[in-house]
Amino acid sequence: MPSRMQTLWAQKKLTKVFGLGQFCDPKFIEMIGVIGGWDGVWLDQEHAGLTVEQMSHGIRAARLVGLDCFVRVAPTDYATIMRPLEVGAHGVMAAQIRSVEQAEQVIEWAKFYPQGLRGVNSSGYDGAFGTIPMADYMKQANDETYIILQVEHFAAVEAVEAIAGLKHLGGLFIGPADLSQSMGLPGQVDHPDVLKAIERVAKASQANQVPWSILPKDIPLAKKCVAWGCSMLSLGTDNMALVRGLKSYHADFEQLSSAR
Repeated sequence: MPSRMQTLWAQKKLTKVFGLGQFCDPKFIEMIGVIGGWDGVWLDQEHAGLTVEQMSHGIRAARLVGLDCFVRVAPTDYATIMRPLEVGAHGVMAAQIRSVEQAEQVIEWAKFYPQGLRGVNSSGYDGAFGTIPMADYMKQANDETYIILQVEHFAAVEAVEAIAGLKHLGGLFIGPADLSQSMGLPGQVDHPDVLKAIERVAKASQANQVPWSILPKDIPLAKKCVAWGCSMLSLGTDNMALVRGLKSYHADFEQLSSAR
């Protein structure tokens, strides 16, 4: 059956996710689910180098508290794409996509025939540990697995109309920091040229009825993207949540130090 976020996307509802990498821990994910307000979490294997075991524990925690979970990976080979899916991820998010050919390759690695040529192994969580007939397993995996491609290089923006039109694509995810860097405007995510590129991705996604998402740096950018039809906002990461929490605690009790 469709996952929580697939269902919400089909209903044209805005979804919210939280990113974990440097401090990825099942208890953190359980806390996110208990507090509420998010529809899913994404685990950053690309930058944090999470092991299969870490991903497995994180995905299990997400499922237990009713959250979607997808894993960001560097799309270097089919095993990198496949392993998060075999341990139960609802989807994968491929970083640094720059061409239609690279996008097609990721989809082929993540989907079984006739949608792709993913390596077959039903002995993991997604195959109910080998208890599902092979044909049913492959169809179920194709139906329930989504592939998100990151548009974080201007080369991908230049090809976004073709990328957004690919069959079996789950969605696009804009990385504004990397995108601005690739445009020679490092960190200037509010620059008119960067905003124009983001709007181009939004239009291509809407034209092909593909969800698109972004990690916004602030509320004004988030509002702008929602107005452009954004389907998913990545709101918060583990490291920044800890930084903001520590600063907030310090500010709350700073008066005690000054009173001495």
